[in-house]
Amino acid sequence: MTTPEIDTPETGITPGGTSGAFRDVLSKDHARRGKPPLHFVDMTPAQRIEKAAELGLPKFRVKQLANHYFGHFDVNAAEFTDFPAAKRDEAAAAFFPQLITEVTRQVADEGTTIKTLWKLFDGSLIESVLMRYPTRATLCISSQVGCGMGCPFCATGKLGLTRNMSTGEIVEQVRVAAKMMRDGEVAGGEGRLSNIVFMGMGEPMGNYNSVLSAVRQISAMPPEGFGISARNITVSTVGVVPGIKKLTAEGIPVRLAVSLHAPSDELRDELVPMNKRFNTTQVLDAAHDYWLASKRRVSIEYALMRGINDQAEHAQLLAKRLNHYGDNWAHVNPILLNPIEGSKWTASKPEDEKQFLEILHRAGITATLRDTRGQDIDGACGQLAAKER
Repeated sequence: MTTPEIDTPETGITPGGTSGAFRDVLSKDHARRGKPPLHFVDMTPAQRIEKAAELGLPKFRVKQLANHYFGHFDVNAAEFTDFPAAKRDEAAAAFFPQLITEVTRQVADEGTTIKTLWKLFDGSLIESVLMRYPTRATLCISSQVGCGMGCPFCATGKLGLTRNMSTGEIVEQVRVAAKMMRDGEVAGGEGRLSNIVFMGMGEPMGNYNSVLSAVRQISAMPPEGFGISARNITVSTVGVVPGIKKLTAEGIPVRLAVSLHAPSDELRDELVPMNKRFNTTQVLDAAHDYWLASKRRVSIEYALMRGINDQAEHAQLLAKRLNHYGDNWAHVNPILLNPIEGSKWTASKPEDEKQFLEILHRAGITATLRDTRGQDIDGACGQLAAKER
């Protein structure tokens, strides 16, 4: 496969093909597609004012639009009674083009888990998963169409990377879910979307600029954003070290999650191809630096696979690697591997899962077995494949 050319920063893919052993795994559909329509959240404040002026609107109208979008989750300009009737359609077309269109909605866990399949402007498909818990509502969102990381046990990774998503395409997933919660469309009645995890399709660090712009607007207070605390936003990565370092320098108190899945380079090279570019030592060093800078414990994601990475020696080595840094900087989230169709990788035995956790706890490592939601609708971690059903 030829080395992919790197796009502009706004739509760039992880520059893994430029040096080192890793190469992005590209989908057969990968191509330089046209950019999505420019949306309100893709624009700078100056661009919004300029666009309004083109429509003959004073700049205070931009704040009205922001209030509707971020404060009320509303893009139906035809019903904006505080907006000039003659300009509503023009404003909607200029600022709120439809970027994501619902294809299917699947429900699990007695209505508290909803997986939505979205079609993008170019026909690409992505998924998001909304999960309601007793004390919070969490939305798992996608940042890329497919994923170029190539992890063999992950359905999304098997798709390869088609393209990056725009900030607008990312943020629209949040707006719709926030509206669903407010309007009582999720079992349990009316509520509030409280948590965002960038753990859907894609490697967030491979689409850094769009993801960071989305984070800023999700966490800003209305009318600049949705007002979801940055402390309730999790950005996940398989270990793209330059991205972790850039995020550290931002000073935004999001939680960093590292999908480690193996305690040694030999095993992780097999499970997470990116390890050939940035090994476990580089990844853990960068993650620990994030803790030092943010004082926010890093989540270590670890999919337990039967006979592969779930034995006592794996838990002991993981504890040793984490304790090497000498402080309580990491929270391990073991999760039973969610099966994907045709895969040789299977979930751990209950006794091995129990032993793994006990070893971590005895070593002083904070570890919590992660809840698996939406497995029966292929909505759990590693199962998102954007298939029309």
